[in-house]
Amino acid sequence: MVKTTKTARVQIKNKRAEFDYEVLDRYTAGLVLTGTEVKSIRAGKASLVDTFCYIYNGEVWVKNMYVAEYDFGSYNNHNTRRERKLLLQKKEIRQLQEETKAPGFTLVPLKLFFDENGRVKMQLGLCRGKKEYDKRQSLREKDDRREMDRAMKRY
Repeated sequence: MVKTTKTARVQIKNKRAEFDYEVLDRYTAGLVLTGTEVKSIRAGKASLVDTFCYIYNGEVWVKNMYVAEYDFGSYNNHNTRRERKLLLQKKEIRQLQEETKAPGFTLVPLKLFFDENGRVKMQLGLCRGKKEYDKRQSLREKDDRREMDRAMKRY
């Protein structure tokens, strides 16, 4: 009898994206990765800071995503900041291309995670940049939520 242990789900989030952008729509895409990249992401050694997406020749690419080199990788270890292709349906890509043509709209990676089948997925957001006063409002709401949670714990 083989026991299987449930491992903790790896979720790498782009915390700055929720603060800097207003997320209008979310998409889930697969990634084209090498074996050492998958192993490094499974170990939680990846970052979405300063990462962005763009559409080129009908394909969606993610640029500047950091995936640390795998410790036990040999000469065929991956480049840490290479461009990686995202896998979306053509219909979704065409829709995103139309929506990002408007000024102020961009594609921002929000989260990197493993699905139930063990595949690496990325959650993309169609976003519009926030103004400075919107950011202050977000901070105010966050502080208010924290105060309410503290008040509820006291009673």
